[in-house]
Amino acid sequence: MKEKQLKAAPGMPVLFISIVLYLVAIGFLVLGGILLEHERNIGALPLALGIIGMIVGVFPFAGLKVLKPNEALVLTLFGKYTGTLRAAGFYFVHPFSVAVNPAAQTKLGQSGDVKTTKHSVTVSSEGTKVEVDAAGKRISLKAMTLNNSVQKVNDCLGNPVEIGIAVIWRVVDTAKAVFNVDNYKEYLSLQCDSALRNIVRIYPYDVAPNVDTTGDGIPDEGSLRGSSEVVANRIKEEIQGKVHDAGLEILEARITYLAYAKEIAAVMLQRQQASAVVDARKLIVDGAVGMVQMALDKLSENEDITLSEEQKAAMVSNLLVVLCGNRDAQPVINSGSL
Repeated sequence: MKEKQLKAAPGMPVLFISIVLYLVAIGFLVLGGILLEHERNIGALPLALGIIGMIVGVFPFAGLKVLKPNEALVLTLFGKYTGTLRAAGFYFVHPFSVAVNPAAQTKLGQSGDVKTTKHSVTVSSEGTKVEVDAAGKRISLKAMTLNNSVQKVNDCLGNPVEIGIAVIWRVVDTAKAVFNVDNYKEYLSLQCDSALRNIVRIYPYDVAPNVDTTGDGIPDEGSLRGSSEVVANRIKEEIQGKVHDAGLEILEARITYLAYAKEIAAVMLQRQQASAVVDARKLIVDGAVGMVQMALDKLSENEDITLSEEQKAAMVSNLLVVLCGNRDAQPVINSGSL
């Protein structure tokens, strides 16, 4: 079902006419009461007209609708979808038209700012809170932020990772949002959880060898920590594909929290520290070997100093110990010959 615009009459003229007719009905009631008080049978007619006018005059007020900017109203008449009011203003529609919004009492957690009240409950989207919204059946067309709870997901290497995302979304087709799914807000929250799991299991937490994250059969350096922009875009596309039929548009998705799960965080920290130590030692050794080679080359250029192979080996050993050691070298003075 696609959205269709409803052409509604201006509400101000209808309001003015309804008030005038209601006042006329009140006047007939007063006139009929006065005539009956004076025992005149003619007073029954204005009294009846006044009563009928009071009863019928209530219905036009039920058809008056007020819309603010970036709000929409989906209307049905005896179960049939009649159209959607989108433009801000004051309108008059059929008095028996009913506004439909199954998510009117659902308010997703907006970056943790939803407070728990006596009306709030927990839905199935893993901690997402809902509370009663007294704003009526209007559908907001504003860009809204969904910040679901942090989830524990296994990456492509099987390591448990805790990850959270923030999704900026809005309603673009009110008819699809209302009639294609039961509750479009809860539907969005569940699809965000599902898409997050589907994408995270493709990537390792950090760069790992022989891992293909793009699906082209060639190992690459994609990771959750180093390719956050790429991962976020893939999550956005995954969610958009799932909520298109619900009339929703995903504007942006961002990773807000990423860490190893608590049960392996300490081990992974030690692994990262060991990897850093190995890389640092490799850099130190490469630099030390280069310095030793440079020293030998300089000595060989000086014809006044001639070292035997045994002396060169001893000098290389001593220089490497000095350059690669963790502590300052303690020199030993040789007072004899080399």
